[in-house]
Amino acid sequence: MKKPLLAVKDIVQITGITTRTLHYYDRIDLFKPTHLTEKGYRLYDRSSLEKLQTILFLKELDFSLKEIAGILKLTKQEQKQILKNQSHTLQTRIIKLETIKNAIDEYVSGTDISELPIFNRSSVLPLQEQYANEARFFYGDTEAYKEYNESLENLSPDERLKLFSNVEQVFKNIASNMDQSPSSVKVQRLIGKWRENLEQLMTCNSKLLACIADRYTSDERLKNYFNQYGEDFADFLQSAIMHHISQS
Repeated sequence: MKKPLLAVKDIVQITGITTRTLHYYDRIDLFKPTHLTEKGYRLYDRSSLEKLQTILFLKELDFSLKEIAGILKLTKQEQKQILKNQSHTLQTRIIKLETIKNAIDEYVSGTDISELPIFNRSSVLPLQEQYANEARFFYGDTEAYKEYNESLENLSPDERLKLFSNVEQVFKNIASNMDQSPSSVKVQRLIGKWRENLEQLMTCNSKLLACIADRYTSDERLKNYFNQYGEDFADFLQSAIMHHISQS
């Protein structure tokens, strides 16, 4: 018994693919009909249907049409190895998406953006390190900051994270005391702790501290970041640092 050929409408009904897509696959030589009638109608046999289903499967796995065309030329064993690699890639992507979703949920619930692990599985550096690297461009011409940069590079990831976490906690503690004067004993004690953390890495002279304080308010991005701790916190922090400098 002769195997029946499938028309375009049959392929559409079986797979759900659109006629336009089917024609496009033909045009780019990805999936061509088995036969063409005298009137130019496309016809497909059962093996063609299996090939199309493989194409649709690979497309769902996030392969591009160009990649799919190459995969179809490989042996079954080679195809399986590529799919194993793709499985690993997709698993990594799933983990990243879960991290992003959790970060969104935490941010919506009130967690500060600096504490979100949004960049932990990315080539993008965590926000704390971004601030440190940005500071390198602004203060890198000073001997003190060159010392800071060298010391920072010698820290392990865990040591670096602990240092930045300590600084973040100091900022939070300062923000919780904004009802007091920037020159108050309690606020100045906290500014001292902030300076102590910096001095683990470099010699903090008045010139450098003043430069840092100025950046906290003159750089809009940093200012907006600090103001997440409280309204006008950037200005409060700058005033507290400048008073600390005047008393040094």
